[in-house]
Amino acid sequence: MSFPYSLVVFDLDGTLVDSASDIAEAVNRTLADWSLPRVEESVIRGWIGDGARALVTSAFEHAGKRIDLEEVMPGFMVHYAECLLLYPTVYPGVVETLQALRDRGVAVAVCTNKPERFVRPLLDALDLGGYFEVIVGGDTLPERKPSALPLLHVVEHFGLQPAQCLMVGDSATDVETAVAAKMPMALVTYGYLRGFDPHAVKGIQVVDDMRELLAA
Repeated sequence: MSFPYSLVVFDLDGTLVDSASDIAEAVNRTLADWSLPRVEESVIRGWIGDGARALVTSAFEHAGKRIDLEEVMPGFMVHYAECLLLYPTVYPGVVETLQALRDRGVAVAVCTNKPERFVRPLLDALDLGGYFEVIVGGDTLPERKPSALPLLHVVEHFGLQPAQCLMVGDSATDVETAVAAKMPMALVTYGYLRGFDPHAVKGIQVVDDMRELLAA
């Protein structure tokens, strides 16, 4: 079966990889540095998706602690690096889908708000790195998702038009990004939805398992 797109651009955390426990541990180690109580992983999952600075801001707001973000971020990034590969897992169906897309000649890329320097090590540790020619992180360009810039940067690398490509993500941020880039969109239901209902968005494909993409 042919696939209707020449390129699929994937979000990372909550779409390809479940890294919430590692991210939560980095957040909690940072809170401990400031003598603040730990937060349940289920709560922290609701803060993931808008980049590291937004994540830390949410954590300290939750704790009721006013902080200078510039003072906190260096310590958080140390913990983030230390926790990057503690317990990450690949979601079911991801490897099979990536391989099937490759077999059909479809290019794949990653566009995430995770700091770029952490993306390749995480993918490589999970044996996913070989699939992706292009990776754009949250600090690769002057703007991050939901700006269209990162997504359009990927599209331009392959010499394509947005209509020839599909974005796959798990959040309202990803939807906003795809809309801004005028790119077709698919949403997974298993990621960090943060209360967002994927079925409430018109004109997108909703999948419970990544392998359902192949039937697009």
